Amino acid sequence: MLRPKIPTMPTPTGVVTPPVVEPTAIVQHTPAPAPVAPAAPVRPTVRLTPGTALAFVGGGTAVVLVVGAVLVSMLLAVAITAASVAVCALVVRSLIASERKRR
Repeated sequence: MLRPKIPTMPTPTGVVTPPVVEPTAIVQHTPAPAPVAPAAPVRPTVRLTPGTALAFVGGGTAVVLVVGAVLVSMLLAVAITAASVAVCALVVRSLIASERKRR
């Protein structure tokens, strides 16, 4: 059902004819003058009003606060995990030490 299709290669004939190379004449042409590009259309400039500046500052502040909250929460998760692993290690060590004292 799912069999790979192996491509078949034509069998080599053993006879190879080299390609014929014919010399060509080199003719130099003078380049045509470059056409003058039309002037770019005048686009209106972007004006930064106090309202848009305030919107940009507010948006940037929101992004910084969100990214900061995410990073702090990730750091807190790592710290809590490390503390719990350390407590588990202490408990296991204490259990092993008390087992040795009983013998």
